[in-house]
Formats: sequence, structure tokens, C-alpha cells
Amino acid sequence: QHLIWSLLQQIISNTMEDLDERIYVKMRNDRELRGRLHAYNQHLNMILGDVEETVTTVEINEEIATKRNISMLFVGGDGVVLVAPPLRVG
Repeated sequence: QHLIWSLLQQIISNTMEDLDERIYVKMRNDRELRGRLHAYNQHLNMILGDVEETVTTVEINEEIATKRNISMLFVGGDGVVLVAPPLRVG
């Protein structure tokens, strides 16, 4: 279990090594965030700036994506599923 935690910390630190870099955060409940990382801790609590939030809902066989922009956002680590560099669409 200690080895798994060490590997996880290494992956997180490689992804989040430079503060002020843009990151992608997948959250519970079909919520996605793309923003600039300002701070984080070992619990994956984060402060993001210039955030684009996308919430996807399904209504009668149709996916609806709702987007909004947030200037500064505190993200609770208990809802974080994935942290990665932002997806680049070619």
C-alpha cells in the first residue's frame, strides 16, 4: 500500500509540477474542469483560476453539455477522479 501511495504521489507531482499550468480535472457526477492550477495539497484539494466547467447530463437519450466560466474555484479533493494535462484537440 505504501508503494501504491508513492507511485500516486510521483504521478501527481509530475502532472502538477509547475504551478500556474493549465490542467484537466475529471470530477464525480459528470463534471469536468479545465483551468490554471494555483495551489494543491496531498488530498488533491486545489485552487484553480480561469476555469471552464462542463457538466454533462443525459435526458431522454440525449447528452447535454452545459459550460460556464469561473474566475477562481476551490476544488475539494474528495470529488476528484482524474488529474491530467488538458486534452488538446488537433
